[in-house]
Amino acid sequence: MTTQSTIVPITPAQAVAAEPAPLPRRPFGRWFRETGWRHLIGIVMLVFAAFPLVYVLSASLNPGGTLLTANGLFQNFDLGSYIDLFADPTRPYGDWFVNTIVIGVCSSVGTVILCALAAYAFSRMRFTGRRFGLLTLLLVQMFPQLLAFVAIFLLMSAIGDIFPVLGLNSQIGLIMIYLGGALGVNTFLMYGFFNTVPASIDEAAKIDGAGHARIFFTIILRLVAPILAVIGLLAFISTTSDFVIASVVLVDPDKQTLAVGLYQFVSQETARNWSVFAAGAVLAAILPMALFLSLQRYIVGGLTAGAVK
Repeated sequence: MTTQSTIVPITPAQAVAAEPAPLPRRPFGRWFRETGWRHLIGIVMLVFAAFPLVYVLSASLNPGGTLLTANGLFQNFDLGSYIDLFADPTRPYGDWFVNTIVIGVCSSVGTVILCALAAYAFSRMRFTGRRFGLLTLLLVQMFPQLLAFVAIFLLMSAIGDIFPVLGLNSQIGLIMIYLGGALGVNTFLMYGFFNTVPASIDEAAKIDGAGHARIFFTIILRLVAPILAVIGLLAFISTTSDFVIASVVLVDPDKQTLAVGLYQFVSQETARNWSVFAAGAVLAAILPMALFLSLQRYIVGGLTAGAVK
């Protein structure tokens, strides 16, 4: 014998009465002491970080040409400065932009490949001088590359007498300098991330007959994609924003990068045009910003995962 259960309908008044009562609102003083001060600090830091960007954008739209006329934000709106960037044949902004992209991409790709190979060797192989090599890479980075620009100039000048393609005024030579300066700290950062990948994966692949090259290119690189994206992004930003080394190596205007070329708009006392300079800076920031936003999901994981060992 079966019994049938009946469903008693609930009226809207009963449904409202059954809902939990809302929590009492905290007093403003207590809210500010617990969480409000964090919002205040965040707003202050946001304004502090965004004001230079807004000011440069406003100056690029101001046809005055001086920083004094750009004090009023967005009082004028004129795209003439952006047109003037590409109208002066003595200042080839288009060539600077292309040169910057080529040098930045080649340097970042080369840095990722070389650092990944070195980090894999330090992480998976045991050889004499391994620990000493890691410490040496870390200690060398304590001395910035900027301190050696005189030695770099003399070295590039001597190399240019034998191999002109690698000497002064050579973009390939500049890329080689960037690759040499980026290996230290980036290799150490990748080494920490490679250590988070279990060695049992390598051992299982070796049982199946895979060698180090196949393990590295088909297995390990896919597992360490976040740190590869981080190193590539950092290398691209550092090379595209470099001024000192690029100004020493590159001489011809058609071979210079954006950082060096844009300086010509404000270097001459009688021909300074800050509006055109700001317009060039705005366009130059678009590519790094787009690259940063596209790789943002890898940055936090790539930087933190390698810090556990």
